[in-house]
Amino acid sequence: MKIAIIGAGFGGMAAAHDLVNAGHEVTIFEAAGSTGGLASGFKEPHWNSSVEYFYHHWFASDNAMLGLLDELGLREKVVYRRPVTVVYHEEDFYQLDSPLSALTFPGFRFFDMVRFGLVTVYLRYLSGWKNLEKQKAHTWLLRYYGERVYHSQFEPLLVGKFGPHYQDVNMAWFWARFKVRTPRLGTYQGGFQQFADDFSRILQERGVKIMLNTPVQHISQNESAGLTLTLPSGDENFDQCLVTLSPGMFARLAPDLPASYLQGLLQLKSMGAVVMVLALSHKLSEKGYYWFNLPKSAGFPFLALVEHTNFVPPEEFGGDHILYLGDYLDAGHEYFSLSKEELLQRFLPSLARINPHFKPEWVKQSWLFRTQYAQPVPLVNHSVNIPEIRTPMQGLFFASMSQVYPWDRGTNFAVKIARQAARMMLEIQAPNEC
Repeated sequence: MKIAIIGAGFGGMAAAHDLVNAGHEVTIFEAAGSTGGLASGFKEPHWNSSVEYFYHHWFASDNAMLGLLDELGLREKVVYRRPVTVVYHEEDFYQLDSPLSALTFPGFRFFDMVRFGLVTVYLRYLSGWKNLEKQKAHTWLLRYYGERVYHSQFEPLLVGKFGPHYQDVNMAWFWARFKVRTPRLGTYQGGFQQFADDFSRILQERGVKIMLNTPVQHISQNESAGLTLTLPSGDENFDQCLVTLSPGMFARLAPDLPASYLQGLLQLKSMGAVVMVLALSHKLSEKGYYWFNLPKSAGFPFLALVEHTNFVPPEEFGGDHILYLGDYLDAGHEYFSLSKEELLQRFLPSLARINPHFKPEWVKQSWLFRTQYAQPVPLVNHSVNIPEIRTPMQGLFFASMSQVYPWDRGTNFAVKIARQAARMMLEIQAPNEC
């Protein structure tokens, strides 16, 4: 079959890997100038590693991603470390990423510690999630963890992730975070962009065509029961097509889909992301903390501060100390329209709360990245809202992070659902073979 894949993220490339290995002719169309999707990155001339536009890492439990790396012969390039995650409490930061650290966290009393441990263990070993999706995370966490733990730890996370929608998110999504996340985190030697480059090279060696800077403008059914893709260069016909974009972008590309399917795509809620990356001349966290979870109620202008070079050494970046300042926001938030300089004025004063010695002169370079589609919002009974991978249009398939529920978005589950889509595509003959 002649197959098109729209989107050269890790998921789209993983599907191409399976489809070309099965003997089919595969072309990937990517609107951007590089592969990698939301996990792509950039690299300064004096750096050995790239930095992702939107921070990424792998968990030790990311079996779909690690399995793919094994198949590609790239597993030895994955490096795992255990950086320190901290939470904010009364103008200071404390480690709270293990049962042992919970015992010493000053925001908990003895009964809170016991309750925190028991409920967390219950969630981690609970195998089923269907009943949890009928309940709101806000209500469930408050009831079972208690007010002190909920208001100090979980409410700030929900508010930061989902903003005005935080009380509407279902508990199955929260359960999934406990179920599969690990304190050990992995990265790829040279950065995620290096992996994307290595992966795309392997695919091209196997015959996959990767068309960068080539946005698809329209998808329609053609007279031979195949699909016609409208490209800047004209129309091209395919037997099948897999779309790995956001639901909204997919709906715009394929307006001929049945109204019920289109309506389902457009009704899915999601948050955008705004991320500022800084290269500092000095280390910000003197204690070597990696990930800071920051409550907006405490006046921080962003959700998370990630000192990347407390995970990947600064020697990889020519001695620069790399810092991410990130937030999930509704598409209409002012951060999507403010300039980089205006956001710097908002963000930089808060760095003195992390390190009182911080000075704006420490900032050597800064970069600003924004995307309208970064975090799906899973509402109560969300499973009934998930679009089918195989769409009602013959030969057209859809695999996105809005369909990985109850699992959270990320490269591991993007790969998993895209390969699931590829298996479904392989089960169907091309129209001219039927």
